[in-house]
Amino acid sequence: MKNNNLMCDIETGICGVAEEEETGLIDFSKPQKSVTLYYVTDPICSHCWAIEPVLRRFTEQYGEHFNSQTVMGGLLEKWHDGPIDPANGIYKPADVAGHWREVGDHSRMPIDGSLMIDNPVQSSYPPSRVFKVIQDVHSEAKANEYLRRAREALFAFNQNISEASVMIDIVNQMGLDGQTIVQQAEQAAGQQALNEDFALARSLGARGFPSIIMVNEDNKGVKLVGGRPFESYVEGLKQVLNQEDLQAKPQPALSQLLEKEQLLFSKEIEVMYDVEPTEINAFIEKELAPGHYRVHEILGESYFTPATK
Repeated sequence: MKNNNLMCDIETGICGVAEEEETGLIDFSKPQKSVTLYYVTDPICSHCWAIEPVLRRFTEQYGEHFNSQTVMGGLLEKWHDGPIDPANGIYKPADVAGHWREVGDHSRMPIDGSLMIDNPVQSSYPPSRVFKVIQDVHSEAKANEYLRRAREALFAFNQNISEASVMIDIVNQMGLDGQTIVQQAEQAAGQQALNEDFALARSLGARGFPSIIMVNEDNKGVKLVGGRPFESYVEGLKQVLNQEDLQAKPQPALSQLLEKEQLLFSKEIEVMYDVEPTEINAFIEKELAPGHYRVHEILGESYFTPATK
């Protein structure tokens, strides 16, 4: 039945749809989100994968203070005969493999890297365009879920996320229509949306990945580039809010976090809950009910999924 919001209820005195409870105490103490956090990144950025544990905790505990917008930066359009990143010795796809493994070993966010020798990603633009379609058609949250799943597939599970079949499978597993979304991403509008992100990244002065730019309502901002400790993001947010006594939300229960994320590496749990690597197994056993989770291992690192996954 179609609601007509011009019709008012004589009994309740409400014009429009009545809510379940019209009288009660309303909490107006929640902070106004006067800060926008721009996260300039790319699906194949290894250092972006490395900072996921810290960014997740920052978002979980301080996300109520800012609106977040993920921006695609265009790390690799295509390989060519000339140098791609000569400063880091990157001339061809195989040069990436060793660098990725080094990042994975240092961060303990697992990276295989052999894909870049055997079946290299030819461009980061296709998965970036899929991100933009999901962001524009569905939501920021759903697009970020796709970005996470794509990075898992690429770095840990060694899948070529520039291939249509892989992108379709990732999107399908999220409960969306992968075939349709990937086809939309291949159209001119998909590249146009990506170009708009590139322009936004330039306007923000983002020239490296990852870049976190926090901007307040006075258009003053703080830029944090590369891997930073958790405290750096908190201090940056305090600066743009001009507020020293910023309150953090408690960390979510591990059971809730695992249900939401569906896959967590040991390093992510350690960072979220300040757990030492040697204590991770005891912490997991204390926080999660037996039979409700599964433990896996890849590249020498443990990761955890719900028992149903």
